[in-house]
Amino acid sequence: MITDIESATPALCRLQLGSELRELRLAARLTSRQVTRKLLWSPSKLTRLETGENASVETADVMALCQIYAADSETTEVLTGYAAVTKTKRDWWQSPQHRPVISPGFRAFLGMEATASALHNYESEYVPGLLQTEAYVRVIHHRAYDGLSQEEIDRMVALRMTRQEVLHRASPLKFTAIMSEAVLRRQVGGPDVMRAQLAHIVETASAPNVRVQVVPFKAGAHRGMSGAFATFQFRDKLALKPIVYLENLADHWVTRHEADVEMYEEAFIDLQALAPGPEESLSMIKKAMKEL
Repeated sequence: MITDIESATPALCRLQLGSELRELRLAARLTSRQVTRKLLWSPSKLTRLETGENASVETADVMALCQIYAADSETTEVLTGYAAVTKTKRDWWQSPQHRPVISPGFRAFLGMEATASALHNYESEYVPGLLQTEAYVRVIHHRAYDGLSQEEIDRMVALRMTRQEVLHRASPLKFTAIMSEAVLRRQVGGPDVMRAQLAHIVETASAPNVRVQVVPFKAGAHRGMSGAFATFQFRDKLALKPIVYLENLADHWVTRHEADVEMYEEAFIDLQALAPGPEESLSMIKKAMKEL
């Protein structure tokens, strides 16, 4: 529970609200389908509420859910207070500059990233977003996302650069990134862009809250081969359980299912054990720079 709602960010309120609403639904032994039928909602509406994907939340919707879940008056007041914050405040990514290029699923990701205390990220194809240079980001969006206008690309680049501020805030995000050696060898944008990108990784990894590891080709098959993923951990006082984030070209989504979260957390632990430590991994990156 958030102790000071008035000073809380909308992102934090959405996540806390979604988590507590889901816990209330499970305690009431109701399925998502049963709830949406009672309220004549689409299934996706409840899903967005429980995963914190909405930009803002209607207090009337929260009150309706609390009534179905038989929540007491104190709980209802707290949860509607969370909803009120999402209506009266805006996160930085809700600005006119960023909003046009943010999908609902990625909005949820930004909320988690801004609120989390730790982020574990495995990438098999490209440099993790929090470690990317502007030039690298531009090349990715020119080549991987067909049909984007120059203005849209500029907005996405600005969004990526602003996101990286979580590594330098007063209580910086603890970021652990693991990437395949293929990421180092793929010349995104050519030798000059790639050399600057690898140098940026080395520089960023010098911060105490950033840890970088590389899974070498010689490691063989491993649990990250099914694709990239990210797991978020939150401060204990928030009582928010870890969340997994997944994405592809078509969509972004999150999962809180305990079995899924456990599977991805175990996969990340396995990758940490398989990859060389940070010092040796940074040596691999510096070697890749010299070979460009």
